[in-house]
Amino acid sequence: MKDVYQASPIKRKRATKAEMAERAAFLIDYAERHGPVTVRQEFYAATVAGLIEKSESGYNKVQAQVLKLRREGKMPYHVIADATRYMRKPRTFDGIEDALQSTAQLYRKALWSDAPEEIEIWIEKSALAGVIYLVTSEFDVQLMPTGGYTSETFAHEAVQALRGTGKTLVVYALYDFDRSGKDAEQSLCEKVERFGEEYGVNVEFHSLGLTLDQVEDMGLPTRPAKSKSAADRRWPYIYAAELDAIPPDALRDMVRGAIERHLPAHQLEHLKYVESQERDLIRKFVREVR
Repeated sequence: MKDVYQASPIKRKRATKAEMAERAAFLIDYAERHGPVTVRQEFYAATVAGLIEKSESGYNKVQAQVLKLRREGKMPYHVIADATRYMRKPRTFDGIEDALQSTAQLYRKALWSDAPEEIEIWIEKSALAGVIYLVTSEFDVQLMPTGGYTSETFAHEAVQALRGTGKTLVVYALYDFDRSGKDAEQSLCEKVERFGEEYGVNVEFHSLGLTLDQVEDMGLPTRPAKSKSAADRRWPYIYAAELDAIPPDALRDMVRGAIERHLPAHQLEHLKYVESQERDLIRKFVREVR
């Protein structure tokens, strides 16, 4: 059984200036090499490197230091992901030519329009959506952050959108390795399969992570399992692990590998070539209508 971190009753001394500088250099380098990353991913990386204690107090220290580094201009803002907050605004243009130029620049080919499957990545942690969006956007795959348990409406809309299309909904789910995470994953599975049966949509559900084998094989940092409620005490393991404990590059590789089971890299490369040719046609049209 994997060793489990236990909180120490010994109060840690305040970090020295040299220790703070060493940790700052590590956090900046890690974010720039592996970004975008979440603050919690930075925290886990720092614990593995032995630069911070693995506790909520340690996380708070990393969070405060990352904020300070960004405000001081020492860490770029874009390397830290946060998809939990966003704004909604309709896209507008200065005129017809501006709209056409924008279309040419942003044109994306629907890579899955002729495919028999609709691939979706569902993830428990909304903040991690910014980490894996680099992959899902490249492959034109829907990314569905749930922020915990999936609402009935969210699951219903995902299945109903494929009603009558003949396509199979393929769901890859990423949830924490703990009682609440696995319960939320099972809830999602139950919902999409129930709506799939109701609307005649074939549904394939895959747990992409986290699993016990992944936690042990990757040697991920863990925390003691919660035991406050009766539901928590049903968790059969003495420890739990978060998705944030997975190094960001490894997390993106997991998502990429799942998608490439349905759209291999060579096929993506061909479709991207077709996309670039069609984008050039739009640009040519824009020049001609000026």
